[in-house]
Amino acid sequence: MPQFSYKALATNGTVSTGEVEASDRSEALRVLDKRGLQPVTVKESAKFLTKKETAKPKPRESVSDKTEVSADGTIKLKRAEVILFTEELSDMIGAGLQLEPALKSMEMRQELGSLKDVSRRIREIVRDGVNFSVALKKVSPSFGPLYCSLAAAGEASGALDTILKRQAYYLKTLAELQSKLILAMIYPSFLILMGLGVGVVFVTLLIPQLSELIKNTPGGKLPWAINGLMYIADFIKTWWVVILLLVIGGSLFFKAWKDNEENRPTWDKMKLKIPLIGAVIASRFYVQFLETMANLVGNGLPLLRALELSRDATQNLAIRKNLNDVIAQVGDGRAFSKAMIRSESFPPLLIDMIAVGEQTGKIDLSLRRAAERYDKELNKDIQRIMALIMPAVLIFMALLIGTFAYLMITAIFQTMSNLR
Repeated sequence: MPQFSYKALATNGTVSTGEVEASDRSEALRVLDKRGLQPVTVKESAKFLTKKETAKPKPRESVSDKTEVSADGTIKLKRAEVILFTEELSDMIGAGLQLEPALKSMEMRQELGSLKDVSRRIREIVRDGVNFSVALKKVSPSFGPLYCSLAAAGEASGALDTILKRQAYYLKTLAELQSKLILAMIYPSFLILMGLGVGVVFVTLLIPQLSELIKNTPGGKLPWAINGLMYIADFIKTWWVVILLLVIGGSLFFKAWKDNEENRPTWDKMKLKIPLIGAVIASRFYVQFLETMANLVGNGLPLLRALELSRDATQNLAIRKNLNDVIAQVGDGRAFSKAMIRSESFPPLLIDMIAVGEQTGKIDLSLRRAAERYDKELNKDIQRIMALIMPAVLIFMALLIGTFAYLMITAIFQTMSNLR
């Protein structure tokens, strides 16, 4: 039977090393658990590894039938499952459990489905001394780089439960926003499709018939607007395949351009300047950045280290560049608020609130208040966008149908006038 060398922590806090016989690594871990040892590393002894065993491919880990496993062995999760995992883990850690026992408790719960397999894999990786954030990346791509960066920040500050709780709130808010947006867009989308359908009927059926009737009428003359519209309709009928290919090619080119690493900073900067949408992106960044900074600084991390971890959790490269400038200045000994002023990239209100925190020595409270303020601003921006969708669609419909109706009525009255 193979032997496994281990390094583990005893209940009294001492480090214990030795070897244990087991059929596989999982059984070795169970044996150590029964002995009351907390494993740090468990590896199969080199003298028991034969060439045949080394050449054998590693057997695929058993997972439940409902778990969706990708080709590279990682587990795909739905957003609802990521939210549930985050909430459960943050509640357990907040209640006083250590990370590994919390993951083990989630692994034993029957109702969690595929999250059991995720929890088991993460726990096995964490047991070998790997950071929780790294284990998340290895087990499932569904957590994403932002999630993993925030988890790393939580580990560094000792506020993992708080970071996870905030991330769960953020993911739920994002899911609710998408649901509201989809529901809000159903009726406007129906109206837009109906309007485009009416426009197609006007251009392809009614206006050509009216044009033919006017041309055959003595003294009939088509207005220039209808002539132009008919020319555009004929052009689209003739070259619609080329137009479709150009649209598809342009879309693919744009996607390739924005996905290129060299162009990402430019695209991220452009997104911040989009009307309405740019304000939402900026507000969401401030909320995430300030909450993370408040948790890190409040748990005793130095300001410079907190800034570095918060920067790593920022996905927008244009904003990350601004943070790099601030970090460089803070590293040279400049005050945080002064560095933000010199970067010329942050709103004055935010700088003033941080300056007050520096003067009072309670910068974490100032950061948290600023985060709450920008959270309210974010909700206002989102509500503003939702409120503008329906009026914009109605105006578009009125302009589209009204233009066609005006052209037809104008052509009819002009023809009647010529007949008189």
